[in-house]
Amino acid sequence: MRISDVIAEGVRGADPGEIPGKLCVAAVRLLPVADASVSLRSNGMPVQLSSSSPRAERLSELQATLGDGPCTSAAKAGATVLASDLTSGRDADRWPVFAQQATAAGVRAVYSMPLGNDTVCVGTLDLYRDVPGELTRRELRIAELVASVMTVALTALPRGQENGPEGDNRWLSGLAKAHDEVYQAVGMIMVQLGVDSDEALARLRADAFSHSRTALEVAHDVVQHLKRFDSD
Repeated sequence: MRISDVIAEGVRGADPGEIPGKLCVAAVRLLPVADASVSLRSNGMPVQLSSSSPRAERLSELQATLGDGPCTSAAKAGATVLASDLTSGRDADRWPVFAQQATAAGVRAVYSMPLGNDTVCVGTLDLYRDVPGELTRRELRIAELVASVMTVALTALPRGQENGPEGDNRWLSGLAKAHDEVYQAVGMIMVQLGVDSDEALARLRADAFSHSRTALEVAHDVVQHLKRFDSD
């Protein structure tokens, strides 16, 4: 089938809120990768939006918690990041903690495509591969095409129609809530520890990683007064 046909078949009949996940599945079908995920960029951290598998979701959330990895690098630079071998060499050294965690999960390479345009990056499409290796030029063009379709799907989505005609349980609204909890938690940690926002976010991420949790989970506990950060 033509690439456009695979993409069209993948999203046909899907509600708007389902399209990012459907495009992740299409990317896995079209490319020599095992998993895919999409994250939206936030001022504080990327927030995982959808994925093709639980493993992709975990690795996406891990990068958000660490504040490090191909996904965060691509979002910051607004450019494609191709980590073709996380087991050794430059890629393993660039993101050592993420590389160790990713390889332990069976992932050996990650390719991150920015979503947006030349001036604004709204998120990333992240592709995970079980074996080391580079994408061919044709495969890279296919990945970029899927990222372009993903960008259109995200930026053209009408507000109030995120999850079908009823508009219940809106996925973009839920994502905004997750953003808000992170910002609220960072502000609360700033007051509790007397530190600036960068240090507060770093402490939040470190606590989450040390307890094998996501930063969003810890932020929720802070906002709900279930967890407090105290000065040493």
